[in-house]
Amino acid sequence: MSLLIDRVIAPYYQTNCWVIAPSSGKECVIVDPGIDIPHMNLAIEKKLQEHNLKIGAIVITHGHLDHTFSLISRVDDFVETDCYVHEADRDLLSFPERAMGPQSQALVNELKANSGANVDFSEPHNTYSVSDGERIKLGEMNFEFIHTPGHTPGSIVALIDGYALVSGDVLFKGAIGRTDLPRGSLRDMEQSLREKIAILPDDLRVLPGHGDETTMKYEKQNNRFLKAAMDWKLEGVVG
Repeated sequence: MSLLIDRVIAPYYQTNCWVIAPSSGKECVIVDPGIDIPHMNLAIEKKLQEHNLKIGAIVITHGHLDHTFSLISRVDDFVETDCYVHEADRDLLSFPERAMGPQSQALVNELKANSGANVDFSEPHNTYSVSDGERIKLGEMNFEFIHTPGHTPGSIVALIDGYALVSGDVLFKGAIGRTDLPRGSLRDMEQSLREKIAILPDDLRVLPGHGDETTMKYEKQNNRFLKAAMDWKLEGVVG
């Protein structure tokens, strides 16, 4: 089993925008188109041309602006594209500042001033909410969405054909996403790691929201946050 997996790294916050397809010449899924000036869509289009792909759907792992900007500021570019996000973060597509820190307005003002257009954040017309355990066939790939709150209330990860895990800002190589921003919860993150992430198969490729690709086996052996969650599970601790 294999997939075509590529990425574009956003200049702002080095967010990974994943491009995932069964193979070249197929429909792909775009994950988390983040922040560039004026947007990332031209860079994404280059990847599509390189692999002869067509966008079939967009998946948003959570509603932070560094994962959504090039989608919600340019919705007309994706007018016929289905977009999937968890209901608990769906409002952030229109109001991203609700989950941002005290300097958020300065960032929003900078982006609006430099993007070459009157940026008005809104969700795409074909936006759908996903729930925990929901399975959806996107193109020729089977996505299983897992609700993993903590970084945000609506954070999700996605299993793709039992081969790869899009982990957003829940799980990084050697780290996890922060929980100190508005709507974040350390308690929820601990529970998500313990009950949703630590039980996943070792052989999964892990595609995080920031940083390098990793595997579940590596994270179980080396990620101190995940190891702690696994230890809590063994000890019967309820978070």
